[in-house]
Amino acid sequence: MAKQLVPVANKPVIEFGIEAIAAAGIRDFGVIVGDTHEEVRKALGDGSRWGIRITFIPQPAPLGLAHAVKTARDYLGDDDFIMYLGDNLIKSSVADLVAEFHRHKPAATILLTPVPNPSDFGVAEMDGDRVTRLEEKPSAPRSNLALVGVYLFDRRVHEVIEALRPSKRGELEITDAIQSLIDRGMTVRSRIIEGWWKDTGTVEAMLEANRLILEDVAPITCGDVDASSRVEGRVAIGKGTRIVKSTVRGPAVIGEDCLIEDSYIGPFTSVDSRSTIRTTEIENSIVLADCLLDGVSARIEGSLIGRGASVSKSGHIPRSVRLVLGDSSSVSIP
Repeated sequence: MAKQLVPVANKPVIEFGIEAIAAAGIRDFGVIVGDTHEEVRKALGDGSRWGIRITFIPQPAPLGLAHAVKTARDYLGDDDFIMYLGDNLIKSSVADLVAEFHRHKPAATILLTPVPNPSDFGVAEMDGDRVTRLEEKPSAPRSNLALVGVYLFDRRVHEVIEALRPSKRGELEITDAIQSLIDRGMTVRSRIIEGWWKDTGTVEAMLEANRLILEDVAPITCGDVDASSRVEGRVAIGKGTRIVKSTVRGPAVIGEDCLIEDSYIGPFTSVDSRSTIRTTEIENSIVLADCLLDGVSARIEGSLIGRGASVSKSGHIPRSVRLVLGDSSSVSIP
């Protein structure tokens, strides 16, 4: 499964980015696709549900972000453009960023955020709001300002990308392209992100993003909750879902056509559509569509459970369990 399509609060990660960009008034989207192109095309369609136009652009091999821009050269033409990595989540509007780019007309604008582990990211050195130097995953970082996966460029970036050489990783690095703009005396502006940002490339980051999104969930009940059940706090329940003799404590979201029976759904949990949870306790977890959790004796926490997975009871009772399950998995808990 493409990681950009893994649901956070029951919505694929990539859709948050699409909505943010569309809200800035941008209507033409080029989506770079690779090996998972079929499921990405199926998930996004032509973009009409967001009022946008999507063009899918095949990238022959994952040879770096600058290579992705190079792949999209004919599509982009000489237009200014925003590049937004599909597995990023930011709680910040990009509308102001786009307006600021048009106002100042730099060669590039990048989003930055302070991080405790800058060696894991591209890092920027600053002089006021101007970027003076970039380094990809430095062993001795000169600042704690990491590049967020949102960039704005004008057509000048294409010229520097044409002159790039692959990095030690064998990729055309976007940080090298931006550094080339700086070295040629062009203006690269920056903006410190407002709100939070998550790169959802790990299970831990995905769960944290799920928690952050669920903090803003609007309570709504479109399904049926029987008299023996309790729904506490901010909980969204999809249509066709039945809550039977269970407690659901928010913030949480449960998709459509689910069955929650004799169970406890704790805070910061999202359960996607057509899943069944019986006689099970779960919290701080993501359950994808079409799953079955049945009679699990240990409370499930901090887990990501893939589509169609099945988790059932076995003989002994452990105190806790942590699961990272791929699609169509089957697990018996001892």
